[in-house]
Amino acid sequence: MRLLPLIAIVLAAAFAPAFAAAPGPIVVTGETAAADGASYREVPFTVPRGVTRITVTTPGSDHGGVSLGVADADGLRGWSGGARNDVTLSANDATPGYRVGPIVPGPWKLVLGFPPLQPGARLHYEARIAFVTGPLAGAGDKPLREGPGWYRGDFHVHTGFTSDILCPAQSGAPAPCPAIRSAEAAARRGLDFIAVTDRNTTSHFAALRELQPAFDRLLLIPGEEVTTYYGHANVFGLSSLVDFRIDAGRPISTILDQVERQGAVLSINHPGEPAWTNGCTGCRWTAPGTDFGRVQAVEVVNGGFQINTKSAEGRYQGIDFWQAQLSAGQRITAIGGSDNHDPAIAPGGFSAIGQPTTVVYAAALSTPAILDGLRSGRVFVDVEGTRDRSLDLEAAAGDRRAVMGQTLSVRPGETVHFQARIAGVAAGRLEIVVDGSAAALLADPNLSAAPTTAAFAWTADAAPHWIRLNVRSAGGDLLLLGNPIYLRPNDLGAKEGRRSRAPG
Repeated sequence: MRLLPLIAIVLAAAFAPAFAAAPGPIVVTGETAAADGASYREVPFTVPRGVTRITVTTPGSDHGGVSLGVADADGLRGWSGGARNDVTLSANDATPGYRVGPIVPGPWKLVLGFPPLQPGARLHYEARIAFVTGPLAGAGDKPLREGPGWYRGDFHVHTGFTSDILCPAQSGAPAPCPAIRSAEAAARRGLDFIAVTDRNTTSHFAALRELQPAFDRLLLIPGEEVTTYYGHANVFGLSSLVDFRIDAGRPISTILDQVERQGAVLSINHPGEPAWTNGCTGCRWTAPGTDFGRVQAVEVVNGGFQINTKSAEGRYQGIDFWQAQLSAGQRITAIGGSDNHDPAIAPGGFSAIGQPTTVVYAAALSTPAILDGLRSGRVFVDVEGTRDRSLDLEAAAGDRRAVMGQTLSVRPGETVHFQARIAGVAAGRLEIVVDGSAAALLADPNLSAAPTTAAFAWTADAAPHWIRLNVRSAGGDLLLLGNPIYLRPNDLGAKEGRRSRAPG
């Protein structure tokens, strides 16, 4: 073959905490002539130790030109022909047409196919082989939508990769429910994202990567529900399995360590449910020695338990558990999740996908942005999963400002001015919660269907406080639940918006 390959090692590396720096990418370029047409060439390359993902892109190849495949020591891992400009492979997921499997260090091959060419024609090709050694990027790391805004989603969805999630087959017999049915239900609901959190597995990640291009308005966040005898928790944005096995010799810190190494987010699920009931083993959170300073979120409303209780509040839900942690000085974001086990449940039914909906203010619709928004705490829960209800809270003291999830430094005796914004609630009422108790700070808490702005004031003292909002129906049912603004006294040098433990 008359090939003119040029292999260049580009000295660029990305560093991820707790992982070694990634080796620089390999760039393969060249040209083919007519005599090289209708043939294949294997270009060997070496995968270093510690690599968790290989991505091959062909940005500089002529359109309709070189076909692409990848092989490891056992043979072809996949072939995409000339249809794809980029492919990725990892132990958890792979581009459709490529086999999921371990990234074994050692010799690999780039497999190139050259089409027939007219006499005198030449074809330029370029392939870039990049390595990842840190937490694996997911299919949703590229934004589906750019720009800041409120994004609505469901943080607790199961598919047939959880053993007891069954849907009717063509015959009507029960069969494992494919992930596409959950994605379709979420799309019909008008959601912006769902987190697929099958139990103690990441085997569904490949299905999410396969589905994501077809759902270009619905972000599919990879998750795992870690179920233990001492409680359940969802982990979002992880790249590899979090080992759920904790016992007398392996404390809860082993799970928290795994989550932090991956840069993921952990949310405690349905913590108020009694530990042994309705066949749900260990549903209540009782893990001894939990460092709640390492917990980012709590599922305060679980749609599955609403099937039995018909309420978003009470001992079977997580609001009291969450508020107790806030009063202990923690900064933990409240979220909701449908805990859906059947995507056929119609909207309006308890535990339907998107009921409840969690609404996150984020910089974009991508997995990193949504999780950053969750961490920031500018989040509210829409219990009934509507498309238009909204809730926000701002506070000001002097020239200092804060929104939900942020900390506002105040002087004792200083007046803090709050402004609440509510929309989409007809004949409801606004409830102000101070340190876990309702406070009568509004002359008229009643709301109309039109967007409403409500202002109230609070006089700071020498103690830390947290203040948040609920919106209730005329009958008293919880409709919207907001996260707090934290008031920190005598700390005017603190950075506004910092999410850290309060003094005392």
